[in-house]
Amino acid sequence: MSSTPHDNPLGRPDPRLEGAGAHAASDDLPMTEPEVRARTESLGEMFSSFADHFSTLMRQELALAKAEATDTAKKAGTGAGMFAGAGVAAFFLLMFLSLALMWALGSVIHLGWAALIVAGVWAIALAVLAVIGKNRFNEMKGLPQTQDTMQDIPPTVNPSKETP
Repeated sequence: MSSTPHDNPLGRPDPRLEGAGAHAASDDLPMTEPEVRARTESLGEMFSSFADHFSTLMRQELALAKAEATDTAKKAGTGAGMFAGAGVAAFFLLMFLSLALMWALGSVIHLGWAALIVAGVWAIALAVLAVIGKNRFNEMKGLPQTQDTMQDIPPTVNPSKETP
């Protein structure tokens, strides 16, 4: 099979050029840049161009991911700082409410006994929260689903065994 100017790189006739001369087809439908490159560049040049563009794309995507991660980390840090400030404010709120309760009880009973009653209330709150927290930790069993799936992996990877 002989190649003519009207054939594409695959050896088939160019449908845009059928029934007309090359001059008439170029006036009707100009070739696009990819078509021109496909006709003029070698396969090696195309792969080199692809590799360059692909590595550039990957570098740009990595830079974008880093920028987004940095922005997200800054926002998360700001939010964590606000929560820490709220925690300090809550501590002072409880401290002054406790002092107010102690002084209120102090108008009825001796101030020392009022302070012990307020401290006892806080001791009970501490004990209840500690027991609940300990129970929550005891309920944790690690990563049970991950452990189950990890046990299924070796038979799957081993070709001499049938997969369960």
